[in-house]
Amino acid sequence: MEKKKKVVVAMSGGVDSSVVAALLKERGFEVEGIYMRLWAQARKLTDNDTEFKGKGFDNAEENAKAVAKKLDMPLRIIDLRKEFKKAVVDSFLKEFSRARTPNPCVVCNQKIKFGLLFEKALEMKADYVATGHYARIKCEIPNYKKQIANKSQIPNSKIQYHLLSAKDKTKDQSYFLYNLTQEKLSHILFPLGDYKKTEVYAMAKKRDLPYKKGESVDICFIAGGDHREFLKKYLKMKPGKIVDASGAVLGAHGGLPLYTIGQRADIGGPGPFYVVEMESKKNLLVVSNNPRDLMLFGKSLIAKNVNWVAGAEPEMPLSCRARIRYGHAAVPAEVVPRQIAEVCPRQTYKVVFKNPQRAITPGQSVVFYKRNEVLGGGVISL
Repeated sequence: MEKKKKVVVAMSGGVDSSVVAALLKERGFEVEGIYMRLWAQARKLTDNDTEFKGKGFDNAEENAKAVAKKLDMPLRIIDLRKEFKKAVVDSFLKEFSRARTPNPCVVCNQKIKFGLLFEKALEMKADYVATGHYARIKCEIPNYKKQIANKSQIPNSKIQYHLLSAKDKTKDQSYFLYNLTQEKLSHILFPLGDYKKTEVYAMAKKRDLPYKKGESVDICFIAGGDHREFLKKYLKMKPGKIVDASGAVLGAHGGLPLYTIGQRADIGGPGPFYVVEMESKKNLLVVSNNPRDLMLFGKSLIAKNVNWVAGAEPEMPLSCRARIRYGHAAVPAEVVPRQIAEVCPRQTYKVVFKNPQRAITPGQSVVFYKRNEVLGGGVISL
């Protein structure tokens, strides 16, 4: 990280972005913060709505301002509530209405943090954008040693950027970042990638940084974290039948968007039951009382809208490890292009697992790894 360069830090009011700003200031960068207003418009609430109270949303902006003042750095407030609602929340609702289970963090990183915020930072003449993500970036000049060994050749200084998982595997967020490109990686810093969360808290305490206490693992735009209540509020639910694999009716559901593949479903009878399929056309919820039911497992999936971080498709077929949801173990798999050019775009691939995987869920992301490097990823479609 070159010193005396300008860095825009995405400030959230939390401990991670606060420590990032402090570290970069100490390392000699010219640091400016940006705080994005996202929540209220997304939830169709006003800025002072009482539903914010106690959720950390009501003081995040004030925390960011306090950190900026403590570090003696400028802080810009930008209003992206309308853009966030359109790109993230509306997409979230649309996917659930189709009986798919989206990952809003993937969309937010692609379209907001490393989309609109990234563009704003470059408009501010920033050399880099820094965030509190737990991930790492490695850069290298391919075959550099071979090039300089032959003195008759001028080394090709084209830099290749690699996206790696974080040192703290319990906090690693590389899964959400597979849509990053070489151009964007060349302007991004992840200062926390080589630290554990406990170390980050220690650094904040040592520097007496004001920050939002605690962490939320809920969807950021849903108060209380109950996405089903959120869906009931904004989607029209169509009740239907709950059936088993033979078609026998076991009960009634309140709407397919309220369920996801593999979910434990309380249907009022002897169970527990698990969702194995959602038949949208017939509006049927198919369940099984066997958590190891073969219907819950799949040997392959189709990945659409695949992005390759290197900027080019790797040699196919690709042997790698694939992760089908955040927090899920990366497992051996083979990736091949789907050979239906007339129907599917080039960025559509078939992923075949070495062993069947439980609850492969349409709408979630599948991310491809080689050891600790993110090769790319896409959206699961069965």
